Amino acid sequence: MASVLDSSARIVIIGAGIVGCSTAYHLAQRGVTDVLVVEQGPLFATGGSSSHAPGLVFQTSGSQTMTQLARYTVERFTAASVDGRPCFHQVGGIEVATSQARWDELHRKHGLATAWGVDGTLLTPGEVHERIPQVDPSRIYGGFHVPTDGIAKPVRAAESMAREAQRLGVRFLEYTAVTGFDTAAGRVNAVHTDRGTVEAERVLCCAGIWGPRIGEMAGVSIPVQPVAHQYAVTEPVEGLVAGAEEVEQPILRQQDSSLYFRQIHDRYGIGSYQHRVIPVACEELAPTEAAGDGVEAPPEGGGWKGMSSVHPFTPDDFAKPFAEARELIPALRRSEVAEGMNGIFLFTADGAPVLGPTREVDNFWVAEAVWITHSAGVGLAVAEWMTEGEPSIDLRSADVRRFENFAHSESYVSERSAQTFREVYDIIHPQQPPEHPRPLRTSPFYPRQQELGAVFLEASGWERPHWFESNAPLVADREPATPGQWARRYWSPIIAAEHQVTRERVAMYDMTSLCRAEVSGPGALELLQRLTTNQLDRAPGYVTYTLMLDHRGGIRSDVTVARLSENTFQVGCNGQRDIAWMLDHADESTTVRDITGGTCCIGLWGPYARAVLQSLTESDVSHEQFRFFRAKRLFVREVPVTALRLSYVGELGWELYTTADFGLRLWELLADAGAEYGVIAGGRGAFSNMRLEKGYRAWGGDMWSVHTPDEAGLAFAVKPDKGQFIGRDALLRHRESPVRRKLCCLSIDDGTVVMGSEPVFVGSQDRRARGFTTSTGYGHSLGLSLAYAWLPSELSEAGTSLEVAYFGERHPATVMSDPVFDPEMKRMRC
Repeated sequence: MASVLDSSARIVIIGAGIVGCSTAYHLAQRGVTDVLVVEQGPLFATGGSSSHAPGLVFQTSGSQTMTQLARYTVERFTAASVDGRPCFHQVGGIEVATSQARWDELHRKHGLATAWGVDGTLLTPGEVHERIPQVDPSRIYGGFHVPTDGIAKPVRAAESMAREAQRLGVRFLEYTAVTGFDTAAGRVNAVHTDRGTVEAERVLCCAGIWGPRIGEMAGVSIPVQPVAHQYAVTEPVEGLVAGAEEVEQPILRQQDSSLYFRQIHDRYGIGSYQHRVIPVACEELAPTEAAGDGVEAPPEGGGWKGMSSVHPFTPDDFAKPFAEARELIPALRRSEVAEGMNGIFLFTADGAPVLGPTREVDNFWVAEAVWITHSAGVGLAVAEWMTEGEPSIDLRSADVRRFENFAHSESYVSERSAQTFREVYDIIHPQQPPEHPRPLRTSPFYPRQQELGAVFLEASGWERPHWFESNAPLVADREPATPGQWARRYWSPIIAAEHQVTRERVAMYDMTSLCRAEVSGPGALELLQRLTTNQLDRAPGYVTYTLMLDHRGGIRSDVTVARLSENTFQVGCNGQRDIAWMLDHADESTTVRDITGGTCCIGLWGPYARAVLQSLTESDVSHEQFRFFRAKRLFVREVPVTALRLSYVGELGWELYTTADFGLRLWELLADAGAEYGVIAGGRGAFSNMRLEKGYRAWGGDMWSVHTPDEAGLAFAVKPDKGQFIGRDALLRHRESPVRRKLCCLSIDDGTVVMGSEPVFVGSQDRRARGFTTSTGYGHSLGLSLAYAWLPSELSEAGTSLEVAYFGERHPATVMSDPVFDPEMKRMRC
């Protein structure tokens, strides 16, 4: 092992667990070998979470990103071994349903797997029993089987990758604790350890449960919570044989009881998420002095002893889960728990990892809260990110900079991480809001919205009305289409009424939660020109829809830029990642300031929007004097407003911004003036469906960094002749070849409302998904169920007949011309 300290390295990786070793391996594969990996414990059973993890790898999730990371992990580990011993047992995985709701969910999960390119099959109870004879088939409705799932050997896999990294020149140093950092001007210059100092160009923290402590030393917040999780190994179980193979049966999940099972020779390892949440303070996590052999062998002899990442087993917490395990597997009634542990690993507020460069120190990177399931994939993606500037897998949902400032608070991380733990195996609806802490962020309009009976969902901490019970009388004369049982959770027919009334009259929408920044200073225009695709060098008063690309020409974000004065711009963003991107590229000539919390916005939209606004202002808001995609500062009575004439719902209207102190007055003025025209308050449900009808893309939902503007139907927002901008050259290279896929609008011809991420097929005999859906909803103005979908170009022509699989059933669909509502944009430009 390496022993040279008081030296230097291009990259210092802290932690030689599975993630640190994976990243080191993938960096070396890309020719970056001036890498030092420091580990406070021994190599490679370090005593961290990788050393005690049972290693189950179920690839399929509702997230395409996480599924892709898991697929690569299986691919990498299946090809790896250490001294002839495999790093992965590809025995397959089965999830069983003990309730009708779960059985329905497994049908949906089968669709997700198919959409994401994972082969799986739904099994009858008898077919599950054939593969795992200990399972009582009378207790289950069936199972979902993925033959490529299996069990990773984390310590062995880490060693396999580390050996290859070492062969290529990467240095590993065990029993070396990080004690601090030299930082200056927002950068780390050196890493201090108990064995010397290492100068470093970049630092990557893969310290696992010790990560928050390392981050604190560097002045970096890593928003994770260590939590203890129960795992037990039984005595020998009837029907299992103590043979040469550690595991032959498929791994098993019974998510209705928050349980998972894996064979260990003649025993079962059983993990439970059913118990109380057991948070662990970082101060309790002392370095491991002597690590055991993880779970490389049955842990009868105390293989977990000596690990700070393992706390004593708490039998009372396991009593109920074990009783339920015995119901599913009757043979367990004749077996007891031989040994158990409460293993500690990290949770985040939203269940996703935290990856990438940090907001506080630009050369301090993190790769934390990573499960074994995704470990090799994360190592690959982070190595690509560090060497090429962008990962090949979109990591928007895992970027550490996705969190708002409040989401780094100890109380928030603790509360939300606890909920994430409780819901690990729950059936989660895509719109299901978190429970606590709420309300956290409210717009100035919140008191009036409560009076109107708003039903709130939550996003980025904001309470956002989804519909208003005060609008229930509007449903009486209408016959809205009713979605199916799953789609109509967090739904009301009031949504359809609000949608139609907006198209017929006028409505007020709270747009406060949309992130926005002020970019100002003499370098503001140059910065935004360099970061975006459209021409922003226009006179003050113009508003421009534009894209931010990454260096590969993929869509990093879409933004709306209003030039308010020569050197002041208001930028409508998709979140904190956009603000971090602008800050990363700004110099001393430009100030980038998040103004979201200090301002508020009402979207005033509908045929009577002009009449309402004109009655409250002395400024001329006629079409001739206030044209589409223009901005003006004006007064709404006494309220100073920045008005942008644009509409995300496809109707005449304005986004009206003011500071938060004037917000409630602005609401009351518009509501009073609008009463004559039948104004209503509208919620996000109607907003989303109108957006879908109008064909407006939602970044992060419809397109992301792996898609180009041409593929997403956004070529109109790109002006290559304006000059150089990030991604321009890559995009022009893309344009040398035909577009291979497109984002298309579909109608679901039988009226079924789907929920997104469903696989799309050509016909009833087709078993290979040709694409997948993104945004979905009901076009109440058109009487059509709509879905956007990524499809091969040869299937993108209007009129093409397709099928969408939803909960295991195929539904006919047709490619539509895009947009389907007001394609000539007459309603907005009047």
